[in-house]
Amino acid sequence: MRAGDRLLTGTIRRGGPWPAVLAVTAVAGAAGELAVPYLIGRTVDAFVARQPGGTPWLALCAAAIAAVMLCESAGVWARGASSAHAAATLRLGVLRHVLGTGQAATRRFPEGELVTRAGLNAEEAGRAPETVTSALALLVPTVGALVALTLIAPVLTLTLGAGIVVILLALRAFLRATTTIAGGYQEVQGEIAARLVDAMDGARTIAAAGTAAQESRRVLAPLPRLRAHGLALWRANASAAVQSGVVVPLLEVAVLTAGGFMLAAGELTIGELYAAARYAVLGAALSTALGHVGGLARARAAAERVAEVLALTQVAHGTRRLPPGPGTVEFRDVSAYGLDVGDLTVPGGSVTAVVGRSGSGKSLLAALAGRLADPERGTVLLDGVPLRELTRAELRRAIGYAFERPVLVGETVGEAIGDTGAAARAACADAFVRRLPLGYGTPLRDAPMSGGERQRIGLARAFAQGERLLVLDDATSSLDTVTERQVGQALTTDDRGRTRLIAAHRLATAARADQVVWLEDGKVRARGPHHTLWQDPGYRAVFQGET
Repeated sequence: MRAGDRLLTGTIRRGGPWPAVLAVTAVAGAAGELAVPYLIGRTVDAFVARQPGGTPWLALCAAAIAAVMLCESAGVWARGASSAHAAATLRLGVLRHVLGTGQAATRRFPEGELVTRAGLNAEEAGRAPETVTSALALLVPTVGALVALTLIAPVLTLTLGAGIVVILLALRAFLRATTTIAGGYQEVQGEIAARLVDAMDGARTIAAAGTAAQESRRVLAPLPRLRAHGLALWRANASAAVQSGVVVPLLEVAVLTAGGFMLAAGELTIGELYAAARYAVLGAALSTALGHVGGLARARAAAERVAEVLALTQVAHGTRRLPPGPGTVEFRDVSAYGLDVGDLTVPGGSVTAVVGRSGSGKSLLAALAGRLADPERGTVLLDGVPLRELTRAELRRAIGYAFERPVLVGETVGEAIGDTGAAARAACADAFVRRLPLGYGTPLRDAPMSGGERQRIGLARAFAQGERLLVLDDATSSLDTVTERQVGQALTTDDRGRTRLIAAHRLATAARADQVVWLEDGKVRARGPHHTLWQDPGYRAVFQGET
């Protein structure tokens, strides 16, 4: 069984009460539809023969029709509820998995692709309970019609059975073809979404360069392929509809012809002939399953794409806690994704600046130290404990992380920081936050902030969170010179004695550090005090723009 089919099966099984309600209403409605031709036939025979018992049969007909209508109404409600519940469950599962996977998710899939798979594809896959239940419910009138025709006249059953085989073969071919085509259609949708997200991320650059027209063409370049897949879906649906649709009138004509001869021979009554004709139509009800089968095909293709995201390996955490310690970070024979760190120690309580040209691996080394990425080889330890062995709570309590472009999480500015005291003052954020309409209680959506102000909020969050280690990945790049100097002073004179690892671009940051780790071409070229490394022309060239 494919991963997507397993996901759909699990979605249906964990769909709560709605798939069961949908199944009950579908089966009950199908049973009612089966009963209606028999009851009408008995009613017709009773009135033709002028029997006094015709009225009860007429009442039963009305009751059966009312029951079918009630089941259909309840089914519409249950279909919506089951699809919404399944889609919400899938979206939540994908979101949790992506967040638990970390950077590996965005390395594997572009951001726009992830949004498409967690949004549109999860919604399509969420329709599986509706499509599967509705398609299976059509088997009830088909099987019932075969049984009823056998009771009326076995020869008519053979005619219906042959037609059902033809319909099943057409539906099977349609499911296979549509699943493949729908997968291609959804793939192109994801590609367009990924390109659009990239364009929106660089909207200011595009506007400044005057390249909006070119970028629009780049984003929409896959549209011809999307159109081709859409046309292929339409052709597959039309072809299957013609194949299965032709069978229904042919079946009805065949049953009526055979039944007519039997009526003339006195082997059938008028009511039985009517019932046989209706059962022939009901038995061919599988021909109306194209919509459900098409929905199932799209759900299968979408589930396959969602399953690829869920197949990503999540970051595993251990069960250990940290012993007392100063926050010493050790890299033991570490290499990851083109960066070879080898053996490196960041002394507890010290300030270590990581410098190097763009692309040398500064952000990756910072990610390894904060366990936002795991090494492909070697081990990273904090106070003697491998980061992999720490619990999630212990890891995030021990390490505070600040980024160049922080994402602020929470309802208010205070929640985004997690602290409204010393941490905000150390990041030089307290003054401008207090000028907001509600201070720390200002909702984030109502707090317009510049890039530098957002960085200060991100720094304050790191100061408030990290108890032993602060990792700053170019987290002061948007600050003005005065603010950067004030924040730098707070970092170098941290009264809590925490270890600070800073991926730095500015000369002043490196000069204030206790030691500097100099990266070049994915390797540690040298480490030591700034004034010692400054004697090397290659090191000075890293800061050539500033000097």
